[in-house]
Amino acid sequence: MSTTAAVSPERSLTDWLAYLEGLNMAHIELGLSRMEAVAGRMGLLSLPSHVITVAGTNGKGSTCALMEAILQASGHSVGVYSSPHLIDFRERVRINGQFPAAERFCTAFTEVEAARGDIALTYFEFATLAALWLFRDAAPEVVLLEVGLGGRLDATNVVASEQTVVTTIALDHTDWLGTDREAIGREKAGIFRPGKTAVCGELDPPLSLLNHARALGTPLQRVGVDFQFRQEGTRWAFEGQGLTLSDLPLPNLPLMNAATALASLACSPFVPGRQAVVDGLTQARLIGRFQQLNPQLWVDVAHNPESAGYLASRLATLGAKGRILALVGMLKDKDIAATLAPMQPVVDEWYLASLAGPRGLSAEGLAQHVRGRCFDSVNAALAAAEADCGEQDIVIAFGSFFTVADVLANKITG
Repeated sequence: MSTTAAVSPERSLTDWLAYLEGLNMAHIELGLSRMEAVAGRMGLLSLPSHVITVAGTNGKGSTCALMEAILQASGHSVGVYSSPHLIDFRERVRINGQFPAAERFCTAFTEVEAARGDIALTYFEFATLAALWLFRDAAPEVVLLEVGLGGRLDATNVVASEQTVVTTIALDHTDWLGTDREAIGREKAGIFRPGKTAVCGELDPPLSLLNHARALGTPLQRVGVDFQFRQEGTRWAFEGQGLTLSDLPLPNLPLMNAATALASLACSPFVPGRQAVVDGLTQARLIGRFQQLNPQLWVDVAHNPESAGYLASRLATLGAKGRILALVGMLKDKDIAATLAPMQPVVDEWYLASLAGPRGLSAEGLAQHVRGRCFDSVNAALAAAEADCGEQDIVIAFGSFFTVADVLANKITG
């Protein structure tokens, strides 16, 4: 039930976030009925923008960041909704590359609170509705919505979208989405719309995804079938949807995501020119994705087998002259063994950190899979790893958004 105190415009963003955390204790509660009801009351079921919804096990944030950078380089206004945030809640919404002011979020939260009445919302649902209100208010030409979990029942899926994207499909969040790729693929295909183009950046899509697109009449553009890309040394080339580009710079983000982003834009009313593509690829960055914080410290939010495999391949390209010291903290509901496996051949020393909260895995739990030193916090593990790091060594912190957030907070405010 709403209260006068709850909707007071004098509440700070910190106050609002504390209030949101107490609204509904279910951190994940799939289903669209609550969102549809409140979004309908607020007039947010459609936006005055070209909406592209992006789902996938890995690469959602990178694909959105690449599309965002290319669109901005083309001179188009663009909004992006992503989650989770790492340091500042405002990271979840970008409009023309900028975070909205805290006061704008407070206004959006007040509008959501007034509209919801007695409907209980989760933190993510409340945040999503606030983001949609901000996008409607700003009315950028393009809005990119990153799915939070799955697709079919995710809060973002209430919005009418003009295009959809599925990046990759792998095993993650199996308690919620299913225990095999066919089940997970069907959940992610739930964002598809009849007659609206979908782009698939998964080289081996499950039959469930293909069949759902066919049943809906969704035109599906597939990597390796409808669009192609190839790396040529330190450059790469793309071809598909009438767009042919060669001698492109390699992005700082995964190349597969860059190709998927280009394919999606090539299907849109905002087909980019070559210079905008080059500028966007060069400029695209995403906090926490293979990010270098200082000459010897890197962070990456890799937290499942697919993303850890990609991280291992990126580490190999650094050509480190010394050791690779890995700081890892993970959630207990992840596939710990399979996530750590691709990193073991490239890591010389392990620093195992306990994560707090009901989902956090202890350092001793990690020690069942790799041999390393155990610490009761990420900050303690980071201090030890940096103390042990020689001039030729590097430290990589990974395993969870929470792990990377702690490292970033340590370096920014510590």
